[in-house]
Amino acid sequence: MSILAHSHAGHTPGFHTSPGSHRLLLQIQSAIEAFDAIKVEYGPDIPVTVIGHSIGSWITLQILKARSDTISGVFLLFPTITDIASSPNGRALSWVFPWAVTISRIANILRVIPLSCILSWIFRSWPAHQKSVLEGLLRSPSSILATLSMADDEMKLVRDLDTQLLQRNNHKVWMYFAQSDDWVGDSKDVILRSFQPDKGSVRVVHGHHGIPHAYCIEHGEQLADQCFDWLQALD
Repeated sequence: MSILAHSHAGHTPGFHTSPGSHRLLLQIQSAIEAFDAIKVEYGPDIPVTVIGHSIGSWITLQILKARSDTISGVFLLFPTITDIASSPNGRALSWVFPWAVTISRIANILRVIPLSCILSWIFRSWPAHQKSVLEGLLRSPSSILATLSMADDEMKLVRDLDTQLLQRNNHKVWMYFAQSDDWVGDSKDVILRSFQPDKGSVRVVHGHHGIPHAYCIEHGEQLADQCFDWLQALD
């Protein structure tokens, strides 16, 4: 089994992209191109499963929409696939995202601040490598611009749940929800009510193990175990 980790364009400090390439619709294009490249490299019959986290779940569904005949399955982790702007975090933070350009320029001052010490004090429980990732982001104005601009698009474009897409592909969809998730909010109940999974093929897990939306900070291995179980079910 091979794994390709595909980051959002413009979100990686030190890797600059062309202006506008970090916008949400171009992120979808980039993800589809990555999927197509895998098929070209390994052959059209190779089974490919796409895993997306948060807004990555919505992008994953766009790949499924475009390549439903050639995709084996999709795992949606903490899926923000409908009406993000109405989630608790969406309501609290939506006003920030239109100021992406201004905030990214102001962030230049962070380059001369001892961030390592500050972050170590604020996020004491975080592993050292996760604090390092956050520091790298905060020291990269271009990455801040990319993340906030994309978030602004998310608030505007991720609206109605694509129930028809889910139902057409219900034998290919797996979902994992947190018990409480301020980026999903009441949308979890909307999704669970609207989506009638194929009981023989689909796994919908929610509220187990106390794993939060930002699972990658301290709960990566637990989610990896869940995804491995799903991969075995695909076989």
